[in-house]
Amino acid sequence: MATISSNENRTVGQLAEIIATQCGASTSTARQIRTAAVLHDVGKRKIPVSILNKPGKLDGREFEIIKTHTVLGAEILASLNGELGIMARQCCLYHHEWFNGGGYWGKSADELPYYVQYVAISDVFTALCSVRQYKSAWPPADAMRYIESKSGTQFDPWLVDVFLSLVRDDKRVPALFSGI
Repeated sequence: MATISSNENRTVGQLAEIIATQCGASTSTARQIRTAAVLHDVGKRKIPVSILNKPGKLDGREFEIIKTHTVLGAEILASLNGELGIMARQCCLYHHEWFNGGGYWGKSADELPYYVQYVAISDVFTALCSVRQYKSAWPPADAMRYIESKSGTQFDPWLVDVFLSLVRDDKRVPALFSGI
């Protein structure tokens, strides 16, 4: 069993699409963001299952290996053409970057396309609300508090406000988490 299920990837995609729409993206752009978001973790297919399913904390070597899923994903999607291909590769590469530059590769939000941040916040929230080998699913209220606590560091403060408002007020959002 891999760490992330296809249901979770679909949830990340749906949530990123909702955020994109709320932030003013056109319907076609929001759909492309959704597709790119679904593919954001495709590189995990090349990570050893023993690391993906490890019940405890990853050691330094294992963490360096897991970080490569971002590059591996972009490589897997190298033949995907057009704007969608670009978006999908960027989502693979940069979904673990932080607003302040503290992520895997040290890129800050101003160096990245806006939609990568939509995927990043969707991915973290979905992961927190999902069962993992090493943790139980968090209640959405706890995940919301975590997201809020990362405003200005991991996430753009404006996007945190948009996201939390959607989670509280958009009836589509709770329905996304019933199947993961």
